[in-house]
Amino acid sequence: MGLPPGTWIDWRYRAADPADFRRFTDQVHRAGGLVTAAHPFANCFGCTYEFAYEIADLVEVWNGPWTTEDEASVTHWDGLLRGGRWIPAIGDSDAHNPDQIVALPHTVVQADRLGRAELLAGLKAGRSWLAESKEVQLDFTASGAGQKATIGGRLPAGTGTPVTVRAEVRGAPGTTVTFLDQLGPEHSEPVPASGAVTVTWTTYPRYSRWVRVEVRHPPTTPATPTPNAMVAMSNPIFLGAPNAG
Repeated sequence: MGLPPGTWIDWRYRAADPADFRRFTDQVHRAGGLVTAAHPFANCFGCTYEFAYEIADLVEVWNGPWTTEDEASVTHWDGLLRGGRWIPAIGDSDAHNPDQIVALPHTVVQADRLGRAELLAGLKAGRSWLAESKEVQLDFTASGAGQKATIGGRLPAGTGTPVTVRAEVRGAPGTTVTFLDQLGPEHSEPVPASGAVTVTWTTYPRYSRWVRVEVRHPPTTPATPTPNAMVAMSNPIFLGAPNAG
């Protein structure tokens, strides 16, 4: 991702040899680009990601309409995060056929401008969130002790300092907003028919090392055949001093 125009990478490598993949990632990094672990659990030949996630800069946890493969990707990514290994999550649309929708999903990057360097920096730092369409808007922050942090950032509050996380959601009627930390789901609220809601939850750095937010559809409906399909999700906001985990 983000290679300069005209840069060509021979990406043919074998899953049995991590050194092959390492050579490929080194080439991309030297060219100033980022490497994504794309659709890690896609069930097609040559699609599944079979390397160490630490080699990649990003993990594509959501690709196309939400399926059990995406659920597995988010679960695995969340497991890495709980274990102390954070690799920023992104979402992409592989639209190879006319019936496949471009930008379902897409990644919204918080950057100062729409420049290559700024967008790549935002992606690498995890200052991004994912959504199923442009109608869905998500603003996620954490505040405490007179400080404020946004997605991908850190709120360096003391262990006993109350921290309030706040999610503003628009364009997602009938869904549910959930805050999660390393212990799992912590607080959920429904989004009314208007499609807009502001949800807050208070925690402490001694309890939550990080917090992220998910917006999901209800259980299976004709429009959402996969149970609890994702509508939007964020990368985490970290709480406490860096050496506190």
